[in-house]
Amino acid sequence: MALQVQNKRPLSGCRPWLALLLLGGSLLLPVPPALADGEPAAVKVRTLVKAGEAWNGTRLPAYPKGEPEITVLHITIPPGVQLPMHTHPVINAGMLIRGQLLVTSKEGARLQLKAGEGLIEMVNQPHYGTNNGNEPAEIVVVYAGEKGKPITVLEPAAGKAP
Repeated sequence: MALQVQNKRPLSGCRPWLALLLLGGSLLLPVPPALADGEPAAVKVRTLVKAGEAWNGTRLPAYPKGEPEITVLHITIPPGVQLPMHTHPVINAGMLIRGQLLVTSKEGARLQLKAGEGLIEMVNQPHYGTNNGNEPAEIVVVYAGEKGKPITVLEPAAGKAP
């Protein structure tokens, strides 16, 4: 039976059992988690790091003048692995999403990161990372580079770049 709409009364002429079925059936629909407690879910924003300098205190350079190119990498480092000594010629920042990572500069400055922490990396300064934990370290890094230019440069005799 089709619902009749007369005199702006949507269920006019509708059998009572059909109205109850329609109303009751809608009560069985799942409630989105955001509305389950009657309050809409709140958006949360947490600044991981915001600065004009790298983690070791050195001032960041100006952005490149050429055509911009943003690169986002998800890097996984197995436990006990040390990356080769390298530099980044561009500004970059990351967040460790799993595990732990020890970042060491050529001069010996160190930064211990644990999951959930962010960092602004050094620019044009040799450094390396070591997964000094028992599980893979996963870091997402965003590079603000220039089209056609490298984002990582290995130190001589350092091996393969991440």
